[in-house]
Amino acid sequence: MIKRRKTKTVKVACTRVTAGASGWVKIGSSAPVVIQSMTKVPTVDIARCVRQVNQLVKAGCRLVRIAVPKRADTAAFAKIVQKVNVPLIADVHFSPNRAIEAIEAGAAKIRLNPGNIKKRKDILRIIDAAKMHRVAIRVGVNEASIDSRISIRDAHRLHSRYPRAFLRKQERGCERESSIEHRVSRMLREMKKYVRLFENRNFTQLVLSAKSSDALRTIEVNRRIAKTFPYPIHLGLTHAGLPEDARIPSAVTLGALLAEGIGDTIRVSVAGNPVLETKIAKQILITLGLYPRSGPELIVCPTCARAEIDVTKLARRVEKAIRDIDKPLRVAVMGCIVNGPGEAADADIALCAAKNKAYIYRNGRRISIVTESKAIPALLRELQKFDAGCSIPDAPLLSQGQACPRENGEGSGKENRLREKRETRIKYRG
Repeated sequence: MIKRRKTKTVKVACTRVTAGASGWVKIGSSAPVVIQSMTKVPTVDIARCVRQVNQLVKAGCRLVRIAVPKRADTAAFAKIVQKVNVPLIADVHFSPNRAIEAIEAGAAKIRLNPGNIKKRKDILRIIDAAKMHRVAIRVGVNEASIDSRISIRDAHRLHSRYPRAFLRKQERGCERESSIEHRVSRMLREMKKYVRLFENRNFTQLVLSAKSSDALRTIEVNRRIAKTFPYPIHLGLTHAGLPEDARIPSAVTLGALLAEGIGDTIRVSVAGNPVLETKIAKQILITLGLYPRSGPELIVCPTCARAEIDVTKLARRVEKAIRDIDKPLRVAVMGCIVNGPGEAADADIALCAAKNKAYIYRNGRRISIVTESKAIPALLRELQKFDAGCSIPDAPLLSQGQACPRENGEGSGKENRLREKRETRIKYRG
């Protein structure tokens, strides 16, 4: 059981609330970790944007972020807010005017980047508008934004004043600059300066995030933020890549932090369909026990020389057969006696395959033996019984060595016992 980090609780409100909806999403402490994603169609295309927001909500998002780079985007944002049933976050960069427009347009939360909105008077204007409208703010530090700002400013200033000294400094600092410690310290320092402005203004409806494309730097900076501030943390690995490249780095980075109790909202960044981002995020949370499973879990043995059938092919058929089931069942497909009975004991339904036949288990008890061609239909029949809430008379445990009824119900108890013992000794020897 993961012990979540205690934080302040931030509440974000949905502008349009339908019957039966609370209208609020809580972030932090004991509230469930919230999945969010970002629309990837032009914000001014209101119909497409609303459609994508709804797709994300259906996939499991409880917050959706929308980019508002232009005045036309904040105008469109105001209309989108009225058409969806989820709190919307306005993603703001460079322009304080866009931030204030988004707040007035009905944003539940806005995201600010300290790397490109840095004038004190602009930040204070945004804070005052957010307080007036009861809008939360995420301070999102991106390593790339801070790096580019510092390198341009400092390089020109130092090189113009002290050209030789600057070159020597660059040479000496090359290794230090690339170190995890230096970059993490720089992100944390930027975060502290920004948050101080909010706290001095008595604004505490804050969510913090610090992202890098590097997994180790992202893990380390978020650990330090968790120790330094009492605010909820949004987790993400920026520029994670194409779906096939983004899954593992995102799972490692977010999983490491979530396992330590750090992280209150998450986004998996993937180049492509944002619905896929939500699915990956959900898988990460389900694996850690932080999100309820709504569909079946398929356990498949990795196979080895003991396997006498194509387990992978069989598992693919099972996967396709259970795809539309909406109950959190555990289904196992195993290829030999080494792990088969153990996984069967831990599964709701299990299929242990041998040459030309399969053994069907329910709640750890073997209930039938079928030919390979009948394995999937037999498995589905048992799943349907689960779905209907039917009870099955007690079946014998494998360890008891008792008779197992044939699929067609034929054969005496003695015949079944002899067959079962023979198959256990010979088929699964070794």
